[in-house]
Amino acid sequence: MSDPDSGPAPQANGASSAERRKGKSSRRAKRKRGHGRPNVHSAEASQAGKSSQVAQRPAEDEAGSPARKRKRRRRARGAVPGVVQPASQTQQLSAPAEHRASPEHGHPSSSHKSGKNRRKHRSKRGLQGRPLAHEKTAQIVAPADTSANAHVAAHDDHRQNRQSQPRREGQGQQHHADADSRPLDLYAALDLGTNNCRLLIAQPTRPGQFRVVDAFSRIVRLGEGLGASGRLSSDAMDRAVEALRICAAKLKTREIRRMRLIATEACRAADNGEAFLARVTEETGLRLEIIDRETEARLAVSGCSSLVGPEARSVVLFDIGGGSSEIAVIRIGENRSSRLANHITHWTSLPVGVVTLSERHGGRDVTPELFETMVCEVERMLERFDCPPVHGAARDSGDFHLIGTSGTVTTLAGVHLDLPRYDRRRVDGVWLSDDEVSAMQAKLLSWDFAGRAANPCIGPDRADLVLAGCAILEAIRRRWPSPRMRVADRGLREGLLTDMMADDGVWRRGRSRRGHRPRDMKGPQT
Repeated sequence: MSDPDSGPAPQANGASSAERRKGKSSRRAKRKRGHGRPNVHSAEASQAGKSSQVAQRPAEDEAGSPARKRKRRRRARGAVPGVVQPASQTQQLSAPAEHRASPEHGHPSSSHKSGKNRRKHRSKRGLQGRPLAHEKTAQIVAPADTSANAHVAAHDDHRQNRQSQPRREGQGQQHHADADSRPLDLYAALDLGTNNCRLLIAQPTRPGQFRVVDAFSRIVRLGEGLGASGRLSSDAMDRAVEALRICAAKLKTREIRRMRLIATEACRAADNGEAFLARVTEETGLRLEIIDRETEARLAVSGCSSLVGPEARSVVLFDIGGGSSEIAVIRIGENRSSRLANHITHWTSLPVGVVTLSERHGGRDVTPELFETMVCEVERMLERFDCPPVHGAARDSGDFHLIGTSGTVTTLAGVHLDLPRYDRRRVDGVWLSDDEVSAMQAKLLSWDFAGRAANPCIGPDRADLVLAGCAILEAIRRRWPSPRMRVADRGLREGLLTDMMADDGVWRRGRSRRGHRPRDMKGPQT
């Protein structure tokens, strides 16, 4: 064993990695601080070992540039000829470059700036001037005598490498676009009502559910003045046509497999309803059909089918619209059909809605006496509805409840939840007790028009309509008392989509749609 204090001078790469890092960091740091002033200590070390360095590599000195580079590296390391490094440092030299640079192998850690500079220049010239080698990822080696474990490790390694590879732009989406976003899978439903114009474009996902691709809703008040004149006014038709132009533009940008565009009570009751739809076709290219009241009631039930739990045996579902209100009595036996509309035993459509009732009695300044007058008018209409008593009504039974789908009940739910702004995700499917519904109606009745308009869940567009809707709701509650009511922020559009998808059998094909699961909820979405 040689004495560490004597012996021949080490080779150029004989200094430890820690010394090299220390010297390099010092040289760069001093160059920045001194603006190019020479390193005094490195110069003295260079003068002391100049003769021996020249003798070791005469051929390379003649070449010029490589020798000068080695001299600069020696100056930076501060190597002194004739000093042999300790055995521990000599062993470190045989370690791979990534091991020598790691403090986990017992090396003195260099300064933070040194490591930063080394990483900064690594991509340009490699570590210590050598070509940059590809960094190897640490792997877990399976035992040699367990072939099964080796197979699993190789499979996991292949999966890890495949997942870690960067995807080209559009590569990951292409599979979903082919499997899940086919143009033929898109369905569209449009509902032109007495008060609103609504559009949904959706794609089927899990059985009985779909993912909304695009949506549109605007208050147009198509039935404004209809009760007095029997005709659609010019201003109302202009508002509706403008909204339908937006819907037509949305539909033209997508390839729709199947669509259904409907118009309800306003076009049914107006003398110029057919002429208005002809104008819509001419100006927007959309062909709307006027559906009858029975179809409207069945669509409302289809849209809310997922909100009827398996424990329910009897349900009264109502849709309070702008010009009419549909009510369906549903009785579910032991064999429940996949289509809830097949369980409708009785239904009716009242020729009254929030627009017509508020115009007849006034919706801005509603007193408790005026409110009771509106309730009594709707009760007289319900008396003509020939329907036997519903099992479970008027008593605390878990197998009967009400379901309300309209702007009236969603407004009550939003006020009850004290939402800073209307949020469909919190409203759709919420339960309200009978006492909570009564309390919300009393609160709205105590507010004046300005107070109702200031509420974020009502707004100025519904401030004169909401109490008329509450009067219709109160008449329904008196006819079918129930301890609780479920709120549905869905309706005819969801029913249209559900029926079209079921008719086409899209949920029987077992298609994989994993890319759209996060957006799914229980039942259709708006």
